[in-house]
Amino acid sequence: MYDFDELTAFADVMTTGSLTRSAQTLGLAKSTLSRRISQLESRLNQPLLRRQANRLIPTEAGLLFHNYCTELLAMAAHSQEALAELREEISGEITLEVHGALARSWLASAIDAFLNRHPKVELTLHTRETPPTKMHSNSVHVWLGPTHECGLNQERLGHLTRGLYASPRYLAAAGTPHHPNELNQHAWIDLLGSASDGLLLTHPEHGQYTFNPPRSRLRVDLTALHIDAIARSQGIGLLSHWVTAKREQHHPGELINCLPGWEPAPLPITLLYAYGHQSRRTHALLEFLRSQVPAPWRTSVATV
Repeated sequence: MYDFDELTAFADVMTTGSLTRSAQTLGLAKSTLSRRISQLESRLNQPLLRRQANRLIPTEAGLLFHNYCTELLAMAAHSQEALAELREEISGEITLEVHGALARSWLASAIDAFLNRHPKVELTLHTRETPPTKMHSNSVHVWLGPTHECGLNQERLGHLTRGLYASPRYLAAAGTPHHPNELNQHAWIDLLGSASDGLLLTHPEHGQYTFNPPRSRLRVDLTALHIDAIARSQGIGLLSHWVTAKREQHHPGELINCLPGWEPAPLPITLLYAYGHQSRRTHALLEFLRSQVPAPWRTSVATV
């Protein structure tokens, strides 16, 4: 019968190649970690690791046993998850990926409520600005923008409307445009080439206008950098009204909608998750995210 503490010690050292680093990762004394590996080698009657220079590398037996060790640890983890499910206990690890434009403005404070509600859940939160193509069953993603078929369940949460923004300081120096045909006279701040194919702007009274932005002297790939650049008076750019309003709560007067009424199509906000049976923690996270959708996102849907 294997001791899972010994298996965990061996698996981690196989990853790090160092007793010192693995001891820090596992929160163990180096002597304790060394003893566990020695006990496992005695149990197997085979040396599993040998020292080469300043690194521990596997023996032939170590390489062979590592495959079984990984499977045993995975089975143990799955069995714990299955038992937790049987007890109707919401626990375990889960990953949430959120578009960078929404992470701080939407989930920064709300996520504490989820963790307080489910104290045995371990949540890893990532921000990303490229859509996922595949996800495991204990992973959820909130994407802002158009979606494509990616083998994931796609659930629409709402939309974000957008407008053209600049800082008062920039407008004081460069002048305020009164029609989109004046935008070519201004500096344009680009986010990931989001308007490189032209930007169709619609006004409720003045119809439509296709704006082809001039080449941007500053191109950024993160929403936070984009909005910061516009606030620093680098030029005019396309921002979400909702995200900008959230920023204005903390930095009032930094940004102005310089062409009110002229807007492109709203951006959809989509919940992405794997098809099939959801674990209780994934189901709990999905329900929580649905409950946290701000009213303006839903209002935007009705006006699309």
